Amino acid sequence: MWMGPRYLRSRHRRPSALVLPVSVAAVAIWLGLGGLPASSQVANTNQLRFAAPPVHPKPPPTPRNAPMLVEAAEIRYDYTNDTVAAIGNVQIYHGGSTLEADRVIYDKKTKRLRAEGNARLTEPDGKITYGQVIDLTDDYRDGFVDSLRLETVDDTRMAATRADRAKGTYTVLQNGVYTACEPCKDDPKKPPLWQVKAARIIHDSGEKMLYFEDGNIDLFGLPMAWFPFMSMPDQTVKRKSGFLFPTVTTSSTYGLGIETPYFLALAPNYDLTLYPKYTTQQGLLMEADWRQRLANGTYSIIAAGIDQQDPGYFAARDGAGAPSTQAFRGVVFTAGQFDITNQWVWGWTGILVSDPTFISDYSLYHLYNLDPFRTEIDQSPATAFGVSGTEGVSQLYLAGRGDRSYFDVRTIYYYGFEETDQQSQLPVIHPVLDYSNVVGSPVLGGEVSYKVNLTSLTRDEASWDAISQFAANNDYCVNGVANTTNPAILNKKNCLLSGVPGDYTRASAEVGWQTTLITNNGQIFKPFVQLQGDVASLDVANQPGVANYLPIGESDPARFMPAVGVEYHYPVIDVESWGTQTIEPIAQLILRPNETEIGKFPNEDSQGLVFDDTNLFKIDKFSGWDRVEGGGRLNAGVEYTAQVNGAGSFNALFGQSYQLYGLNSFAVADVTNTGLDSGLDKPISDYVWRLAYQPNSTYMFDVRGRNDEATFASERLEVETRAQFDRWGVNLMYGYYAPQPELGFLTQRQGIVGGVSFKLTPNWVLLGQARYDLIARQFSVSRIGIGYVDDCLLLSFNYTTTYTYNGTNAPIPDNVFALQISLRTLGPDFLAMGTYAY
Repeated sequence: MWMGPRYLRSRHRRPSALVLPVSVAAVAIWLGLGGLPASSQVANTNQLRFAAPPVHPKPPPTPRNAPMLVEAAEIRYDYTNDTVAAIGNVQIYHGGSTLEADRVIYDKKTKRLRAEGNARLTEPDGKITYGQVIDLTDDYRDGFVDSLRLETVDDTRMAATRADRAKGTYTVLQNGVYTACEPCKDDPKKPPLWQVKAARIIHDSGEKMLYFEDGNIDLFGLPMAWFPFMSMPDQTVKRKSGFLFPTVTTSSTYGLGIETPYFLALAPNYDLTLYPKYTTQQGLLMEADWRQRLANGTYSIIAAGIDQQDPGYFAARDGAGAPSTQAFRGVVFTAGQFDITNQWVWGWTGILVSDPTFISDYSLYHLYNLDPFRTEIDQSPATAFGVSGTEGVSQLYLAGRGDRSYFDVRTIYYYGFEETDQQSQLPVIHPVLDYSNVVGSPVLGGEVSYKVNLTSLTRDEASWDAISQFAANNDYCVNGVANTTNPAILNKKNCLLSGVPGDYTRASAEVGWQTTLITNNGQIFKPFVQLQGDVASLDVANQPGVANYLPIGESDPARFMPAVGVEYHYPVIDVESWGTQTIEPIAQLILRPNETEIGKFPNEDSQGLVFDDTNLFKIDKFSGWDRVEGGGRLNAGVEYTAQVNGAGSFNALFGQSYQLYGLNSFAVADVTNTGLDSGLDKPISDYVWRLAYQPNSTYMFDVRGRNDEATFASERLEVETRAQFDRWGVNLMYGYYAPQPELGFLTQRQGIVGGVSFKLTPNWVLLGQARYDLIARQFSVSRIGIGYVDDCLLLSFNYTTTYTYNGTNAPIPDNVFALQISLRTLGPDFLAMGTYAY
């Protein structure tokens, strides 16, 4: 039945108490209440035990006199005391909220609603309030909850012995507890991984802030830190100014470092984070990070600087007068990218640094996405700010990508991070342009593609590398200007001209056509035609020794390289009961004239030639545009693949390259000797091969190498394995590289890099990493650590040792210890500490 205030008043002459059994347990009552509370604060018990709250869409505002739907076992009317009681599995639905309790009493005289026994209030935003007693005024501005518990939609939880609501905006939790961790499923009484306990927790819904008084932070049930006051935004706020969690590090360079970041949420689309870091040996290191999001992109600026208290430490390490010994050292990074259309972007990265070793000396990798643990094989840079482990990049770029095309143009300024880098020997690029496109429609039954490259650069001073022991021992090739008294030493017997001084501009274009023909018996023929043209303009500076490599002054070399050929495959497939195997002979015939103008073009982008299984069947094995392969060549090999039932897959490749006629481009030296000692610099190349085996998703083994064609002696060998099984994770790589004196590698190189991780529990992980030089018998990087990760807590401890090489016999170690703790909702952008008024 429907009942309103007038109906209840008209029945006041009835007996003092009226009990109405409700068999269907559904009665609609008009009580004249303002609806259920818009926000109910919860007090937690000391141990938090909650279920995940449901998520509800936000309803429209509820009219003040909107009716309630009440479900209960019975309704009792007490006309003497002017109260109405709903008893037995009470559920009251109103305005998207649900109140549940064993008993709910409404007192018309005091205009208060009291829910008793297992009271639970679910609000429209998904927040759930628990309590033995929930007592509220009819306007819900004031009230209290005994034995309160609260769950929010972002899985944060609070509890208290009592919660009082006042002035419509303040809720005070006595003996409160706060956490963002779920209770232990096996033992709900067990303390959460972390929790904040406080004598009082005050929620100001107007400011959307939580204030904690006289509290401590517990970790794994143990008190870790006490605080007099702490504040943080409530669950409705995603960004708020305040202090972030501090970090503690120790280093051989700066001693003990304590960093307490402060986050400034200046606007919804931009913010500033300050990272003051006090170090015991060098003083205050100040860092700042500005980020801004605009309508079509984002940009950021990071700056760091220190006025060193003890520059003498670096003088002892690097020598008096080294850049690291100056009092002030600092760096500025910036990066940005903006959309022009859905396919076009423009952006930049920039760096300005006082000296090359500042970033590594103060372990600033965490801010600039750098990792000191780098391998010789994996040299992919961290490009967030155009920075790798060995160099910084300032650049301005424009890039676009279509379905079958790509365009990129950029200007680049490099900054060396190695102590031996000479800035005047690094090029300034203005600009480099790349464009490629594949024509959508077939031409003569095949695919047509074309590529364009434009490179223009300037270098102030020649860059040299030693290729003889005599030159290396006497540092004759370190700086050409320093050898003005004996420029004859700078010749092709002693040094490589790895960087040409002066101006260099080259424009290149390549057009290609290819198709695929398959015969009835499965033979595959891939004929192709390719034409490359290059023109350049040089103005080579007259510096000591340069004339021994390139003509001094202006020149305009040009060359054209046509090539035709065919690639042949004949896969033979054998299906057996144990699996499938494929044997595939591969041959590639290339016909073209000799390479011209060798040594007249500088070699800036083609120095990274490595002959192995990955480029055996490339038409041009040079890595860039400055060199182009010429002469007739036959590349041949055989590939074997097997899929074994229950035993995984196996792949092997073995091949060789043959110079058929003409000039062997790899046997003719240019200014950098690229091609010499490569295994291709003879009529019959070295053997290249690969063995790969993956028995399942857990293990992977990969071995690849290059062996001398006459003696089969190993010239290059790389062995790599990865495994993920049970609680173990292992990766290991061994590398051996024979001497390549023509390229400046006078002795063999041999080393191991590896890492291992072990899951102590589903959340605890122990890890170790190291890179070891087997020739020098010393580590170059080592790291050990232990960490804990789950949905509400990240805890890690790392100890890393890196080594600085400054030309002395012994490398200088730098030991860094780092402890990181991150608590969900108390981490970045959330935590503030300080005083407040209430």
